[in-house]
Amino acid sequence: MGEERLTPHAEPRSLASFVMIGLNLTFLGTGTSVGVPMVGCECEVCRSEDPRDQRLRCSVLIETAEARWLVDAGPDLRQQCLRERIRELDAVIFTHPHVDHILGFDDLRRFTVGRDESLPVYAQASCLRILEQMFFYIFNGENRYPGYFKPDPQVIDGCFELGATEVVPIPVEHGKVECAGFLFRRGGRSLLAYIPDCKRIPEASMAALDGVECLVIDALRDDPHPTHMRLVRPG
Repeated sequence: MGEERLTPHAEPRSLASFVMIGLNLTFLGTGTSVGVPMVGCECEVCRSEDPRDQRLRCSVLIETAEARWLVDAGPDLRQQCLRERIRELDAVIFTHPHVDHILGFDDLRRFTVGRDESLPVYAQASCLRILEQMFFYIFNGENRYPGYFKPDPQVIDGCFELGATEVVPIPVEHGKVECAGFLFRRGGRSLLAYIPDCKRIPEASMAALDGVECLVIDALRDDPHPTHMRLVRPG
């Protein structure tokens, strides 16, 4: 995957793709928790016909030569997979259990069609507990049929690997929920950090991000927000 390049595409085909050495990042959605445009809103952005103002809920697809995985699976997952023609996955990683990041969980069934197929699902223990409560019928072991989702739960309690990629959890503060972003390292290089929801990054997490080549981070709006970072424009 040659030199770095940033190639933006307007939805509905692809929001943006960022190719780094050995890793490809595709933004499936970059919208707020309610998406853009918002239901019942008549502001300039929500009335805009600019395709850049048509944003689905946050999720990314990361691909390497040996593996491909999602970070988060929100309520727009089906639409995102159809748009990007995603037909195979090796894993899904969850940042936190807010519904705009997990509500597409059942739609992952299309990646475990066979009776004996399963899909690794990585999340912190607190997030897995909420997934198990919300989607009890998926986790109770009674519905291992063809076409049903059959997750293989993996508790995130430190770094782990997906193929040749080291995945480093980056704890962040986001309201009262336990939340993490992720740093992706290959060949000793910190290629990408993805932090979609956060208000504050603790000192230890900032140190872990030192030297990262590409940082994707929360910036919800211009005005202050209690649980998200905001965009501060120069001047």
